[in-house]
Amino acid sequence: MIAPSIATSRTDDDAMLGRLQRAAFEYFLRNANAQNGLIADTTREGAPSSIAVVGFALSAYPVGVEHGWIDRADAAGRTLVTLQFFMDSDQSGAPTATGHRGFYFHFLDMHSGTRVWLSELSLIDTALLMAGVLTAAAYFTAETPAEVELRRLADALYRRVDWRWAQSDGSAVMHGWKPECGFLHYGWEGYSEAILLYVLGLGSPTHPLTEQSFLDWTVTYQWENLYGIDFLYAGPLFIHEFSHVWIDFRGIQDRFMREKDCDYFENSRRATYVQREYAMRNPRSFTGYSADCWGLSAGDGPSAEPRLVAGRRQAFYGYAARGVPYGPDDGTIAGPATLSSLVFAPEIALPALRRITARGPGNADDSSLRASGFNPTVGWVSEGSFGLDQGMIVLMIENYRCGLLWQLGRDNPFVRAGLRRAGFSGGWL
Repeated sequence: MIAPSIATSRTDDDAMLGRLQRAAFEYFLRNANAQNGLIADTTREGAPSSIAVVGFALSAYPVGVEHGWIDRADAAGRTLVTLQFFMDSDQSGAPTATGHRGFYFHFLDMHSGTRVWLSELSLIDTALLMAGVLTAAAYFTAETPAEVELRRLADALYRRVDWRWAQSDGSAVMHGWKPECGFLHYGWEGYSEAILLYVLGLGSPTHPLTEQSFLDWTVTYQWENLYGIDFLYAGPLFIHEFSHVWIDFRGIQDRFMREKDCDYFENSRRATYVQREYAMRNPRSFTGYSADCWGLSAGDGPSAEPRLVAGRRQAFYGYAARGVPYGPDDGTIAGPATLSSLVFAPEIALPALRRITARGPGNADDSSLRASGFNPTVGWVSEGSFGLDQGMIVLMIENYRCGLLWQLGRDNPFVRAGLRRAGFSGGWL
């Protein structure tokens, strides 16, 4: 028999997570262009669409259907409009196009769907978009005309991506390309969220990455021991989370992880504990950091004037990829990243979420947790909402509760093929 206090705590936690997840899901309904399916990057005025946020929206619609927040026909219709837009979009690679060779520019005009901000043709953001495309195809399996056409378009969009073209030197996978200058002058080095990119690129039945590209990437990994914890290092928490939205890494290993007797899921669990330990030690003496207030990641931050903190001059960085333990760090906590670590270490994430939503450090609350960042040292909370954050909240809570996204990924033949070509084996694979 469960003790009343424990049962009450679980009920309260379920209510908290449900409240946060539903509020985050609403982002994708309120910030969409119904004519083309594009989703705004943020709620800030004039924000363009981010193709990565569109990928999160396509993945979130099934969650909404399962919870009754959106009708299945409505969700399928929204998805179909989105996929049709990308299929029909300008793929010439011109400076005002939408994409090239199946990839898409990072930021698109919400109305015309063409490139803005001289943004790059982004490999990782296209991968995040394609993760949503494949999730939609795996979920909407009915034989209705809309869902049949949806699956056809999803398959065509994925097959159109020319992943091999992005290996400009035959091995390294580049970060992106611009019509003004060609490929950017750097490829992927060090462990990152690009593991999703490699899996989808390797799984392509038409233009796959070479298997050697993945092996060459893992050679650049950095295995460290921090606070007595051995793990594959990456400073910002989002790196340990993004790919895990769609791929269930529990119990499957590539060559690198077999040598370390670990897997990527366990690695993210360890990274979560490293984050908590750093906050407990609080080497830079920021306000609020504790065992129940932690989580440094990429996100918004204050652009305040420098001030003295513990006798030293502290600058503030605005939007930045904050990380542990080497920084940068200006006292800003990324609540959505803390929340997204729920799947890896609920025993430490739930107490942190409870404290923050109970008006914790810096007078934080639910809105602070869903904001891109909050900084108790200067009493600052990010304005508006960021689509990537809201997507992570919806999808990682769902994986924690029932593993829906993981199951859809496990059932996807392209994901399975990509994992095997990358050398993964064991477990469910």
